[in-house]
Amino acid sequence: MRISSKGEYGLRALFDLAQRYGEGPIQSHDIHQRQGIDENYLNQILILLRKASLIESVRGPQGGHRLARPPAQISLLEVLTALEGPLLPDEAGRDSVASSEPLDRDLVRDVWSGARDTLEEYLRGISLEDLCQRKRRKIGEVMYYI
Repeated sequence: MRISSKGEYGLRALFDLAQRYGEGPIQSHDIHQRQGIDENYLNQILILLRKASLIESVRGPQGGHRLARPPAQISLLEVLTALEGPLLPDEAGRDSVASSEPLDRDLVRDVWSGARDTLEEYLRGISLEDLCQRKRRKIGEVMYYI
């Protein structure tokens, strides 16, 4: 598995929006300045995120982008899958020649399947809100919920 710059920057852009959730639309230029992402590339990524229904875009001078759902309802798995596609794709069609040891092939594929399941479970368990909480803890601004 390899996360491209599109996945990294897209997640950072969504994290930026999550930290400002409820403040209204955030302009891409502001995200660009805070995150250091090339603004043209960021705008391309934001289009993908909008098509994946992760963000909403508002036109006009007071426009910008905002999360389509609360940060607690957007998992990192959903974000990365929208930007990168399957994290560890099923490689069932990879063999062009019939294997004389199909059991070997199947056992190795079971390993990849288990790795994919573990990674997806881990990323499914982390939301944008979790990242916000982690940041608040790092800077000493802990939020307690009862």
